[in-house]
Amino acid sequence: MEDSIVPDNYEAWRHCIEVECGLRLDADYVRQRIAALEDPGDHNTQQLVRRWGESHRQRVVAWFQRARDELDAQPHS
Repeated sequence: MEDSIVPDNYEAWRHCIEVECGLRLDADYVRQRIAALEDPGDHNTQQLVRRWGESHRQRVVAWFQRARDELDAQPHS
């Protein structure tokens, strides 16, 4: 991700979300984002696709799904 503001892999995306944006990837947030990104009528999803393309939307969905899977794999207290 050296020259691009758009993350091109999971680690860069996660760093962008958690460190640069200061967001917490908890189960509720991840679930909400997956639902929005899979809704073609969602305004923010439409903007993302217009700006960065459908293939990037698909990558972002996959990264959120990976984050969800990692959260699901964590031991619950």
